[in-house]
Amino acid sequence: MEMKHPVALQRREVLKHLAGATMAVTMASASAAVQADRYPSRPITLWVPWPAGGATDLTLRLIAELAGQHLGQRVMVDNRAGAGGTLVMPVLQQAAPDGYTIAQLPQPVFRAPWTQKVLWDPIRDTTPLLQISGVTFGIVVPAGSGFKSVDDLFGWARANPGRLTVSTNGVGTTPHVVLDQLFGSRGLEFVHVPYKGTSEQMLAVSSGQVMAGVNSNGFAPFVDGGQLRLLATFGERRTRRWSSVPTLKELGLGIVAQSPYGLAGPAGLPPDVVRVLHDAFKAAIHDPLHLAELAKYDQELAYLGPDEYGRSMRAAYVTEQRTVERLGLARRP
Repeated sequence: MEMKHPVALQRREVLKHLAGATMAVTMASASAAVQADRYPSRPITLWVPWPAGGATDLTLRLIAELAGQHLGQRVMVDNRAGAGGTLVMPVLQQAAPDGYTIAQLPQPVFRAPWTQKVLWDPIRDTTPLLQISGVTFGIVVPAGSGFKSVDDLFGWARANPGRLTVSTNGVGTTPHVVLDQLFGSRGLEFVHVPYKGTSEQMLAVSSGQVMAGVNSNGFAPFVDGGQLRLLATFGERRTRRWSSVPTLKELGLGIVAQSPYGLAGPAGLPPDVVRVLHDAFKAAIHDPLHLAELAKYDQELAYLGPDEYGRSMRAAYVTEQRTVERLGLARRP
């Protein structure tokens, strides 16, 4: 009977173990490849930085539903309101780059790092997917208000220092920055009343809890319903919907603001995942149902693909730095 040397037996066991480990790694790699090929294999979460029920939230919920039909998986909307629309950035920064966490990026995420200390970077910590649209900003007052124009607001603020109450959708948002520029450049004061969401804010304005409000498209139903009066919009030209309402630029106030927004994922999102998400959401935003929803709020599609949107994001980041420095809002080192 042949006796096997202990060293030979040990070597054989080691080789057997290595072979098993190699097979396990190979199988794991194959499994990962299959999972990648099957992306998405589970629901995707779309984070929205505004309260549920507002115009942007409702529009994005429709987009999510339409995109889910193309992806073959549900796209769930989760709201994380507050901090002027910037609370999605910590979510993206901490999320795995696997395509199951994406978020809307509003303009304030490009402004906040220049006005306050944050631990995230809107360029470094994101992967652009696509740009969707811009918004129509406007100044509204209660329908029964004595304010008939923007000059009326300035006049009242001048005669009643520190008593004019004006609401926005949050500290550091585009409406807030525009207000600071409008009133600050004239040496006028106002009481800023920030709200987390558009619906809550518009109800406050229409009921007279505040004297005026500045926000985006969510004011449309209140204006059309006769509860609010629209004094001015912030676009390059008058809107088709409210063609009798002047723009700030037209009034000689030198401001144009439209705040384009889009969707992004965490940094390091694989190109094949980006392609799948982009294609599904591009189809969704071009769907007639979504275009009709945009029209409700006087919005138009402003689609950009991942590369173009990335360039636009970088340009916005630089522009916002110049804006906050010009307005004296830059944070101190």
